[in-house]
Amino acid sequence: MSVSMRNPEALGAPLGRYSHVAEATGSRTLFVAGQVGVDRDGTLVGDGDVAAQTRQTYENLGVALESAGATWADVAKFTIYLVSEDLIEDFLRARDEAFARAFPSGVFPPSTFVIVHRLVKPELLVEIEAVAVIA
Repeated sequence: MSVSMRNPEALGAPLGRYSHVAEATGSRTLFVAGQVGVDRDGTLVGDGDVAAQTRQTYENLGVALESAGATWADVAKFTIYLVSEDLIEDFLRARDEAFARAFPSGVFPPSTFVIVHRLVKPELLVEIEAVAVIA
């Protein structure tokens, strides 16, 4: 299995911590449902605090990946849903912390980042889903 990232010159540099293209080969594709900032007991982590919810969300994604025998290196794409443009900077700082551990090479999977009106519960500020390809 391999996931290789690239940024074609004709597209210009990415606007953030992502690659424009991921090419994945492997025998299994893992789709991780949108994860949110709740702990294993279903308790919200960081009421009103997008950074705390973001950290917990990436922790949950890591658990989901590990449960299927995947690692961060197997991630081919993220989709991020954030409930307000006012939260972008705090989200990005928390994501940078998570990415420093998950992607120490500084090469990041493609990502789509969407601002939405709200999530399934109004106290949730961020939701992230992932696609991984596993050997």
